[in-house]
Amino acid sequence: MLAGMADVEALLGDFTAECAELDALVADLDPAEWERDTPAPGWRIAHQIAHLTWTDEVAALAATDPERFGKLVEEAAPRALTFVDEAAEEKARTPARELLAEWRSRRTALVEALRQVPAGTKLPWFGPPMSPASMVTARLMETWAHGQDVADALGVPRTPTARLRHIAHLGVRTRNYAYLVHGRSAPAEEFRVELTAPDGSSWTWGPADATQRISGPALDFCQLVTQRRHLDDLDLEVVGDDAIEWLGLAQAFAGPPGTGRTAGQFG
Repeated sequence: MLAGMADVEALLGDFTAECAELDALVADLDPAEWERDTPAPGWRIAHQIAHLTWTDEVAALAATDPERFGKLVEEAAPRALTFVDEAAEEKARTPARELLAEWRSRRTALVEALRQVPAGTKLPWFGPPMSPASMVTARLMETWAHGQDVADALGVPRTPTARLRHIAHLGVRTRNYAYLVHGRSAPAEEFRVELTAPDGSSWTWGPADATQRISGPALDFCQLVTQRRHLDDLDLEVVGDDAIEWLGLAQAFAGPPGTGRTAGQFG
């Protein structure tokens, strides 16, 4: 197996594990519990799973039929700020058992589709085109982030895993994209990011002598770049005005700027 293919296979394994963790949270819920509100305004647990179901479906479409995916993007363009929420709203009306079964089916189909994508291929998406590895990472990130919303709705703590490294890496790599969607120019200087992994080891990005620096628990950084916690509620040390500005804009997901969470919401 080629190195790139091996990397994708490992990522697919982590994506599958992330899906299974969220699946375990919702599998035994009564239908009424799928109607619980989550921290995302207007979204219940059903919306969170509906959104993942829809995005896994369209990600598989991007991998198997880029032309059809392109037409979907064109059709959605007039509703660029609302079509994702509209898709979640429509699919959230599906009975809970059926929605859970569909999510399982769609994510399985996505894994199989991405396994078939030739190395070096760029897949179209709502943001910049992505490699298969980047697509898997993005789907893992979204599954983890929306899983956080479900866990918060249920009041269930989650144990951080080494899979956070993928999310943290995506958060770092999307720095310039976050500036772009806010209509700003990204700083030319690279930042230093130093995170403490769940096992106590260190994950680092950027030059060691950078003047703009972020450090702290990997979990906190991932919660920030997925906009699941406000910076004021996290144990992150930020040095430099540019670094502070970035963390106010950071988003590891494609699309328009997110609204994030308010300070003290989980304090």
